[in-house]
Amino acid sequence: MKSVDIGRPGKFPIVKTWIGRIFAPRLREFFDMLFSLILLFALFSFCVGLAPIVVSAEERIPEPVQGEDGLYKHNWFLESFLDLKEDLEEAAAEKKHFVVWWEQRGCPYCERTHLVNLRIPKIVNLIKKKFTIVQLNLWGDKDVTDFDGKVIKEKDLARKWSIRFTPTIQFFHGDPKRVGTKPGNKAEVMRVPGYFKPFHFYMLFKYVDDRAYDKEPNFQRWLIGEGVEMRKEGINIDKLIWADDLKLK
Repeated sequence: MKSVDIGRPGKFPIVKTWIGRIFAPRLREFFDMLFSLILLFALFSFCVGLAPIVVSAEERIPEPVQGEDGLYKHNWFLESFLDLKEDLEEAAAEKKHFVVWWEQRGCPYCERTHLVNLRIPKIVNLIKKKFTIVQLNLWGDKDVTDFDGKVIKEKDLARKWSIRFTPTIQFFHGDPKRVGTKPGNKAEVMRVPGYFKPFHFYMLFKYVDDRAYDKEPNFQRWLIGEGVEMRKEGINIDKLIWADDLKLK
């Protein structure tokens, strides 16, 4: 029986049955399409992460400074002794939500969060008013006192709490009793690994501030409902979700 070559020379084996004659063209198309999708996804990820940061002309908060550890610093981040139980209790006393914010040197998505999202007054004002932020380094060597009272290096705490990407933002319940001595990955009410555009980023903090997770644990489902109401108000959601600002019209 005649051989049927189902790929480029040297790339795929020769199929010597009638099955090859039927499926060879389809297999070639499948692998070509798969390769194209992988290439497209890689290109998209590169562009989103490393594209020049271009923002609108709306009023912006000045750029934050970069510390010796390579992390961007804001003067409204908590100056902490890194005793997380004490920081949580302090946040609760001020009726704020407690957030642990993980980053690392050279992280393009961390940079974009600071140079785009955290320069928008509406976002920053909400966070400053309602949240207490403790910044930790994924590979850091500072001593941190965990909720259970044990002292541990930042990088070891990251491993203990299953932190693998940056930025990763962990939100904790405002009642310290709900946190107790549990590790962060068991005590958090929500975790966000990766970069969110300003609209989703703002709505994320609003979701936590409203404690909407008590009624709707799925942030995306909650956001769809909010989007429906915003459309009724004439807000162009389709444009807003991709924008680097929070202009509602």
